[in-house]
Amino acid sequence: MKRVYCDNGATSYPKAPFVGETVLDYINNIGCNVNRGVYSTSFKAENTVYETRELICDLFNFKTAENVVFTQNITTSLNVVLKGLLREGDNVVVSSMEHNAVMRPLTSMKQRGVTITKVNGNILGEISIEDIENAISENTKAIVMTHASNVCGTVLPIRKIGELCKKYNKIFIVDSAQTAGVLDIDIKKDNIDILCFTGHKGLLGPQGIGGFLIKEELVERVSPLIEGGTGSLSELEVQPTYMPDKFESGTPNVPGIFGLNASLNYLLKTGLESIYNKEIDLTSRFIEKIMNIDEKLLIGKKDIVDRTAVVSLDFKDLDNGIVCHNLDKNYGISTRSGLHCAPSAHKTLNTFPRGTVRFSFGHFNSYEDIDYVIDSINKIYKTK
Repeated sequence: MKRVYCDNGATSYPKAPFVGETVLDYINNIGCNVNRGVYSTSFKAENTVYETRELICDLFNFKTAENVVFTQNITTSLNVVLKGLLREGDNVVVSSMEHNAVMRPLTSMKQRGVTITKVNGNILGEISIEDIENAISENTKAIVMTHASNVCGTVLPIRKIGELCKKYNKIFIVDSAQTAGVLDIDIKKDNIDILCFTGHKGLLGPQGIGGFLIKEELVERVSPLIEGGTGSLSELEVQPTYMPDKFESGTPNVPGIFGLNASLNYLLKTGLESIYNKEIDLTSRFIEKIMNIDEKLLIGKKDIVDRTAVVSLDFKDLDNGIVCHNLDKNYGISTRSGLHCAPSAHKTLNTFPRGTVRFSFGHFNSYEDIDYVIDSINKIYKTK
């Protein structure tokens, strides 16, 4: 049976070339910790970790490598940033397209006196700039926004939102889970104050590594979520205040950072424009053929303007979970069904509580994959 992986919105597969080999080489031939030893392999590991911070800077047009903080994933990054920044009386503006990685920590912070203003999107997952501007109040401290929906692929206008934040002197926090490594993100041009990322999706790296980039003027305003050993200032029982140690307590995922280093080198060499063009070309082919089967299947945007390679289908006369299972069992196609940890987005798209079957294509998919998936969907659809 042919196997086709269409769940890159959850995690990329396969990873970039040499990611696995680089992780294995670290484990077999280096293996030590960083910031703890004064021997040669420790220095080698530390150099690679720092180089990886620099590669992240190159990717996002950021100048301060020390302000690239590594975490275990983007959910951790968002929790560190939101819980470390927001105080009683603060207001946060979000969109209705947010993932629970944003909404759950914010919802829990209501108990601390933080308020949330949610800007509703339309049936295509689009958010109006005017509606965002109207949602800003005097006590709004930050706008927290996903760059693109993990449900329907709609890209939100972060550059225009960044301009609003600059105009009203608000902090702009971006969740780049679905776009880092695919779309161009420029911290300076987009007026982003804090950019949260994960390594295992568009960055084509391993699971268990993510992080955030924070502008220098905000470092003092964000309290660390976790405190402990950093290998620095060990004579003190208080957390260091300098970067990145302020936010990097405990043993880091050095194998993950080595793997991310390999994937970042691949991305920067290949070019984001090339990667995006390949993915959106595949998406265009998929959408066109789905529309020929039944345009009502398609949720959200019907074209490739301002979108990523994430496409949701709703098989209204069938059980979406069973369709997902059949795609895997009978055709070898990996997808994801349900609410995708984004109930608000599904309510916006009118697919709550049924959810959808999500197809998310990646850099290593092919035309042959798309045609095989379409043929398989057609067979399932005809049996309803």
